[in-house]
Amino acid sequence: MKRFLCVLMLFALVSASMFAQFEKGKKYVGASLSSAGLSYSDYDEFALGINLVGGYMIEQDWMLMGDFGMDLRRGDFQEISLGGKVRYYIEQNGLFLSAGLRYLHRFSNFNDLQLTPEVGYCFFLGGHVSIEPALYYDMSLSDFGHKSKVGVKVGLGYYF
Repeated sequence: MKRFLCVLMLFALVSASMFAQFEKGKKYVGASLSSAGLSYSDYDEFALGINLVGGYMIEQDWMLMGDFGMDLRRGDFQEISLGGKVRYYIEQNGLFLSAGLRYLHRFSNFNDLQLTPEVGYCFFLGGHVSIEPALYYDMSLSDFGHKSKVGVKVGLGYYF
């Protein structure tokens, strides 16, 4: 019985420290890898996406984020993107939902505006560092059927 109570107290302590990361005023920086053969689009061949993200908690569980990304294809950077999004954390289970808008430029003279919804999970390794796998959908506003992309990404985040 003592062991069970110790485990329960430890769980409560870890949970309380995890939820403290979603308070108003916290800041966030992160990086993620996307695509890597785990995305689908009519346009895409194999690509590796790198995204850099910064965020600020404007309210409990609500974060505003800025996003800069690059996609590597055939050994060269073929596209860059810049956008913003809003993320909502569901504290009870670690899930997050986000939606945003992004400007995309491909070096083949293609420019696009995309809606970027995603759902993911925030798994904390400690008090500040998290691993964040997510399922995303980049919905093209110029050519919905052929330029939209769905995929999986894995991120590493730091909350301070």
